[in-house]
Amino acid sequence: MNDWSFDLPASRSDYRAAGALDIRQRSWIKRLLPTTMFGRSLLLIVMPLILVQIISGWVFYTRHWETVAHRFAADVASEIAMLGESLKLVRTDTQRAELMDQAEARTEILFSLIRGAALPAPIASGGSQTEEHLRTALNQRLRVPYVVDGTNNPGMLMVMVQLPDGVLRATMSYKRLNTSTTYIFILWMIGSSILFFAVATIFLRNQVKSLRRLAAAADSFGKGRPIAFSKVEGALEVRQAAVAFIQMRDRIQRQIRQRTEMLAGVSHDLRTPLTRMKLALELMGDDPTVAELKSDVIEMEHLVHVYLDFARGEGTETPVETDIATLLQDIASAAAREGTALSLDETPGLMVPIRPNAMRRCLGNLIANSARYGTHVWLTGRPAVDGVDILVDDDGPGIPPDERDHVFQPFIRLDSSRNPSTGGIGLGLTIARDVARSHGGDVRLETSPQGGLRARVHLPR
Repeated sequence: MNDWSFDLPASRSDYRAAGALDIRQRSWIKRLLPTTMFGRSLLLIVMPLILVQIISGWVFYTRHWETVAHRFAADVASEIAMLGESLKLVRTDTQRAELMDQAEARTEILFSLIRGAALPAPIASGGSQTEEHLRTALNQRLRVPYVVDGTNNPGMLMVMVQLPDGVLRATMSYKRLNTSTTYIFILWMIGSSILFFAVATIFLRNQVKSLRRLAAAADSFGKGRPIAFSKVEGALEVRQAAVAFIQMRDRIQRQIRQRTEMLAGVSHDLRTPLTRMKLALELMGDDPTVAELKSDVIEMEHLVHVYLDFARGEGTETPVETDIATLLQDIASAAAREGTALSLDETPGLMVPIRPNAMRRCLGNLIANSARYGTHVWLTGRPAVDGVDILVDDDGPGIPPDERDHVFQPFIRLDSSRNPSTGGIGLGLTIARDVARSHGGDVRLETSPQGGLRARVHLPR
């Protein structure tokens, strides 16, 4: 018997049903949030990071980028306006050419003067944001008509200003009005965010990995399977939980070993006086009183074995990967040798890690219980969502639904629903459920399609 077995859902479908119910009960905001610790921890990092990037981008755009772009446009507009005013004071073509050459060398703007020309039709307002900044600056600095054209040459921008003796044309690159630091800032902001996100993901995955290992070890230990969990790693709290689990595991295993050794001694001590009593009764002859005493001794010996089986359990047996179909065939053959009318329906290839001897005792108790109260037994093995279900059906009187959990308590017999003249002391179902739960599964009683009782043994993979 495993006193440390927990009353948990028997299968993953039960966990999913419980999780779905919990999700329905939560608010819509909580339903949108991640359910895993990894997802929630990552969300705590990603959301502030995204918020900081949005605020930084807004501040940069509204403060730095807009200010820089406006100043670049103002500088270009001032240079064009200054050259236009200077050209009005020059009288000869040679002086005009020298002035435009000097302005081109110092401003990186290509100037040309078209004598006697007039401005073309103005282009509708619009275009890029750089053009809008330049128009705003030109409106503030020029008192003559002008046209901004950015459609003729990609990457270039042309400003045509109407002067008294012609049109001053200024051609410049968009780089003259922009700065590369804008794109460097954006790339650095995005790249650093991706880098920080990757580092946080790796770090959190390592932290969650230790928790998952601890959860897997606890699950395997609860199912009675061997676990190789000795390395303590992770954050301080995770290490403390792992150390506490290892200490708990060692205490439970030590308790089981001590109890098994004690019960082995009790078994030996009880068998010795019973053997002496049997020998003494054999020497007393065939008196009717002696026959009754022999019967009492045999019953006492049987009770001692049942009590010890109930208390000892199968905690020392090592789980092995077992073919359920082969196990059911062996159990069915043993039941047939004892005279039980049994029909077997198994599915080959169902492999589950179990303790074979303990599972034989579990199914043997259920089959014996069904055979005691019915005339025929049906033994079925079928795959389940997360494991295997073994069904034991009979055509007996069954058990009322409101009493089906009650019968699993030790020494409980429902005389009102079962034949009171049959044997048994009320430990068969208790031992069966204890064995199933020590494997991480459970035993449930249902109504059988054969008209009697169905015992469903669920074994997880």
